[in-house]
Amino acid sequence: MLTKTVVFRCDESLQMKVVAVLIQKASVFRSSVWLSRGERRANAKSLLGVMSLGIENQAELQVTADGEDESEAIEAVTSYLAHPES
Repeated sequence: MLTKTVVFRCDESLQMKVVAVLIQKASVFRSSVWLSRGERRANAKSLLGVMSLGIENQAELQVTADGEDESEAIEAVTSYLAHPES
């Protein structure tokens, strides 16, 4: 299991699109991928789960991945959250 902290950087007007793409990116991996913000935790492959975190620009998130491709999953998700426009 790997965990990495990232600061979410996203313009408010693009936030829903960024969340949708995040879910697509996380869903490619076999590993379980979780996002945590404070005491709340959500499956990064679940739209409702991710939305329930109330993520806004500059929010600090912990990304946890557990499984056979956890290294690739955590790198892809954290890179995307830090630079969603890329």
